[in-house]
Amino acid sequence: MRNRDRAGPGRLQQSPRLLSTLRVFASVRDRRKGFLVAGGTAFPCALGRSGIGTLKREGDGRTPRANLPLRRVLYRADRIVRPRSLLPLRIIGPRDAWCDDAADRRYNRLIDRPPGEAEERLTRDDHLYDVIVELGWNDAPVVRGRGSAIFWHLARPGFTPTAGCVAVERHVFAKVLPRLARRCMMLVR
Repeated sequence: MRNRDRAGPGRLQQSPRLLSTLRVFASVRDRRKGFLVAGGTAFPCALGRSGIGTLKREGDGRTPRANLPLRRVLYRADRIVRPRSLLPLRIIGPRDAWCDDAADRRYNRLIDRPPGEAEERLTRDDHLYDVIVELGWNDAPVVRGRGSAIFWHLARPGFTPTAGCVAVERHVFAKVLPRLARRCMMLVR
């Protein structure tokens, strides 16, 4: 049966439009919390402990005010099913870490590290990184000390602040990831 037949005479059935932008803004009551807007729906989110800021430095706790491209989805296959998304997908392994050492030539990149060594471990016990969307912050080109490991990931209970990331509840990923265009941007204001 063709789409026209299912939608009625002379009408084409509309498929849901893919989202090319997500918007994030801080709450007026608490700059460490905010809202992620996807299409016409707003979801509560946690932001960095220093709120949103234009001057971002490693360890300052700011969520960068920027247009952030969504690079890829990283996920724990041992904890969740493969997310539905047009974004590139990668399974998080036990040796995966994110380099947050500004003196390292691999700064602000996914690296291979034996478990237990320093860096931002992606296999965490607390489930915050069961699903991560890598945000395009300080990666084209990388500037040492300008901030690393800026992700969109799962929130802690009560939306406690992040170290600079955007964090939402698990159900938001299930609703939003399948609707994202391949070149989607997160606009943090």
